[in-house]
Amino acid sequence: MIDRKTISKLLKIYGEAWVEQDPDKILSIFTKNAIYHERVLKKPYIGHKQIRKYWTYKVVNEQKDIKFKLLNFYIDGSIVIAEWDARFFNKRKKEKIHMKEVAIMEISKGKIKSLREYWQNETVR
Repeated sequence: MIDRKTISKLLKIYGEAWVEQDPDKILSIFTKNAIYHERVLKKPYIGHKQIRKYWTYKVVNEQKDIKFKLLNFYIDGSIVIAEWDARFFNKRKKEKIHMKEVAIMEISKGKIKSLREYWQNETVR
């Protein structure tokens, strides 16, 4: 069973890593062979090497002025469901984005073993 304090810390680091655009920080909360499913109908990123490559491309190279707010999280055994709100500027598309997301995570030994993201975003005018 995972406690709320552990998950709060893990999600705090997730948000900080995104805002700070820090691939090392995000990898610190994933198991070595973690599965990161950014789009559940597409192939996942598996392991630190692939997650770093995705994070660098998507977060570091494509986004700036990132704001992250954790809204809620729920724990059921080793599964965590987290909901957050994010805003950022997409450098490639040159537009402000508002995103709401739900992530389903499997936790093992205090780290994320798998993560599936479900999100919707809109352009902010």
